[in-house]
Amino acid sequence: MDRDARAPAPSPREGYTAEQVRAAERPLLEAGEPLMQRAALALADEVSRLIATSPAASTPATEAAGTAPPARPLVVVLAGSGDNGGDALFAGAHLAARGADVRIVAVGSRLHEQGATAAHEAGARDLDPDADPDAFDRIVAVAEVIVDGILGIGAAASPALRGRAREVVARVRALLGPDRLARSGRGPRHPLVVAVDLPSGISPDDGRVPDPTVLPADVTVTMGAVKAGLILGPAVEFVGRVVLVDLGLGPGLAGVQPVVQSGRRTVLP
Repeated sequence: MDRDARAPAPSPREGYTAEQVRAAERPLLEAGEPLMQRAALALADEVSRLIATSPAASTPATEAAGTAPPARPLVVVLAGSGDNGGDALFAGAHLAARGADVRIVAVGSRLHEQGATAAHEAGARDLDPDADPDAFDRIVAVAEVIVDGILGIGAAASPALRGRAREVVARVRALLGPDRLARSGRGPRHPLVVAVDLPSGISPDDGRVPDPTVLPADVTVTMGAVKAGLILGPAVEFVGRVVLVDLGLGPGLAGVQPVVQSGRRTVLP
């Protein structure tokens, strides 16, 4: 494989499998490159841009909840146990340090330890939908952004949500309602949903959606290279606008045949 350090960044029109991306990441991780920190900062920057351009007026959700819009932008982070959750938590730390009111919903068996510590030290607070269901519903209703950091490419073999993660996503979907879900990625909506790397519950390799309990994203911030599933059906309907974060994977992907190129499948996954 050609690992020419001058290789350009991956194209946003090319889709790679999870294993291709992991293989390209491996030498960088072994060299100690801070990929998670870079990904988290880029994710926080994109959320900050969305907040800055989002109208602060009352919405049907805030009116239905009987609450006024919060004084500070409110960001709800749905954090899984793995590196995807770590990206989301470190991004939450950046956002809290910038003045956002960040609430962390743990949907896995644990939280990424370093990411959770950074977020809590920056002022983020935990939000337990079981401990205070009414507070959870109110916070979701008035949030500016919900960050889906539940599952990443490590769940390629079985992308469907399970257990607590599925329960929380199903609850958020019910709170958003069918009309607002249908508008994801298609115009103004509150709260906006930002997926980390890919919407949790879709296959990164072939775009399968084995269970419809997926939170449709307005924006998907994908790390290093576009995953093939983001540009293949039926998952493409859940993705919204794709923002590709360059993590330096160009050399590792040089000479690697993408699964999807210029919108067409090139090889079978």
